[in-house]
Amino acid sequence: MYQLTFDTQAFIKKHWQQTPVVLTQAFEDFVDPIAADELAGLACEEEISSRIVVTEANQNQWNVIQGPFEDYDAYGETHWQLLVQAVNHWYPDSQPLVDAFRFLPDWRFDDLMVSFATPLGGVGPHIDNYDVFIIQGEGERRWKVGNKGDHRRRGGDENSPLVEDFEPIIDVVLKKGDVLYIPPGYPHCGETLSLAISYSIGFRAPSQQELLTQLADSLIDNNSGHQRFTSDSEALEPGIVSQEQQQGIMQLLAELATQPEKYQTMLGKLLSQNRFELDICEGEEPLDLEELQQVIEDGASILRIGGLKVLRLENDNISRLFINGEVFALENVTEAELVSFANTVNLDNELAAIMFDNLAIAELLVELINQGLYYLAE
Repeated sequence: MYQLTFDTQAFIKKHWQQTPVVLTQAFEDFVDPIAADELAGLACEEEISSRIVVTEANQNQWNVIQGPFEDYDAYGETHWQLLVQAVNHWYPDSQPLVDAFRFLPDWRFDDLMVSFATPLGGVGPHIDNYDVFIIQGEGERRWKVGNKGDHRRRGGDENSPLVEDFEPIIDVVLKKGDVLYIPPGYPHCGETLSLAISYSIGFRAPSQQELLTQLADSLIDNNSGHQRFTSDSEALEPGIVSQEQQQGIMQLLAELATQPEKYQTMLGKLLSQNRFELDICEGEEPLDLEELQQVIEDGASILRIGGLKVLRLENDNISRLFINGEVFALENVTEAELVSFANTVNLDNELAAIMFDNLAIAELLVELINQGLYYLAE
């Protein structure tokens, strides 16, 4: 349903994590997967992350109100924008739009954020620390993108994503089906020209803080990482730490990166987790193998819930998958079966029947369905 018109591999080589670019009519005949009233309905739910940003006229200020929201009458007809995170978790009809961007790996994918904006609505000039594709649906929005550089943070707050105005290198009005790609570190700002729906597909990688925190927890949990620094020479002064020893001590951390048994489990669990809550789909009664076999024979398909990440590690010395921050060991499963399971979002009836022939995979499917991470569909 959603087919990109540009060469994705050429895009990766030329622009991905390098330079912003406008991809005019990246989707031909684009159809919004969600309507404004449906988006407003999602923002009523407590478990769904949403916010309204109000642009203060003539004050160059943006006020943020966190959801959920019961009505929108108080905000008027201009100068505000509703943003709802992880719409792909809660609204299955949005999944095909996400699928169009699976030319990039699932572990990088963060979420699909959808915004409804009134004229003159926006969030102000800001810098993101992740990659984003902004897809224009109904309406028109004007976007400006600046170059990387030492941009002054608004109000002197170095932790704020907001920045002062910048000189644009891109100044464009996006129309339905257009896509604007922005790598991390480039300031950008959108202004709504007419009632508009936009879609932001974000891709995020873990920070050094996140990696070190998870690695430390993993080493403690597994009672490993006890190696200490040693050296065959010492500095002549008692009150100094030599440069050589500083580097040697830090080398202990670098050595962990050469030992897959120390980091692979941690990395798989970390990268398969979601920042936003999933729409868990548990059934009333747990299934067993015989019951699942019967519903597959009756024609059922097996689908992932929105946003669920199923990952495998290249050159993993253990046959396993990482799903939603958990490890699932799978003995007697071929590499091809692991690849198929990790890459396939929806197991149609034919593929589900093939998968079910392997007892380890059949037991995994029963477990995942009973956990509400997969569900049955006609």
